[in-house]
Amino acid sequence: MTGGVIIATTRLISMHQNKGKTIAACLADRTDYVKNPDKTNDDELLSSYQCDPRTVQGEFMLSKRQYDDITGRKQASNVIAYQIRQAFKPGGITPELANKIGYELGMSFTKGNHAFIVATHMDKAHIHNHIIFNSTSLDCTKKFRDFLGSGRAIAKISDRICLENGLSIIENPKRSKEHYGKWLGDNKPLFHSDKLRQTIDEVLVQKPKTFDEFLQFMQRNKKR
Repeated sequence: MTGGVIIATTRLISMHQNKGKTIAACLADRTDYVKNPDKTNDDELLSSYQCDPRTVQGEFMLSKRQYDDITGRKQASNVIAYQIRQAFKPGGITPELANKIGYELGMSFTKGNHAFIVATHMDKAHIHNHIIFNSTSLDCTKKFRDFLGSGRAIAKISDRICLENGLSIIENPKRSKEHYGKWLGDNKPLFHSDKLRQTIDEVLVQKPKTFDEFLQFMQRNKKR
């Protein structure tokens, strides 16, 4: 891997049932979009857990019917699934590794309790993942409920997995604090995101051994 910090950005999105459409139709719309073979290199960048990408909408629907039968409860909200979007800085990561990291993120965040698919898209300058997981649990007795801080939790898990896969390790790092200033141009001010990248560069030179240690170094450097 070449130099440069690869940090993934993440976002959790609730996928609702649209008015005038069935749940099945809404699921098909969302999953068909992310499975687009033009974006996933003819389906090579699709992976899944406890479901088949080819029949994912039907499998999600079946679990919801079983939920109704087992619990006797009807769907309380119109959230039918959730999507995690995970985008990587351009360059420095292969689509295959991005898909692997997306799968690990899906498994870790759902704790293996919800079926999901991972579609890695290559149609933009930055490689990005669409991770869609069923709001209904695998045993069809519970529904996932979004919680306060879920976005931060996903970001922390994503960062940890990125570190574990070497995406934030810089070979032959430059200690110069002018790195991002030079990248933007000497006369241009640094944006917050650029200052953050610069801080990450400086922290990684210290070679933190764990993600918690990485966060401690980040906090320490920000106070300077």
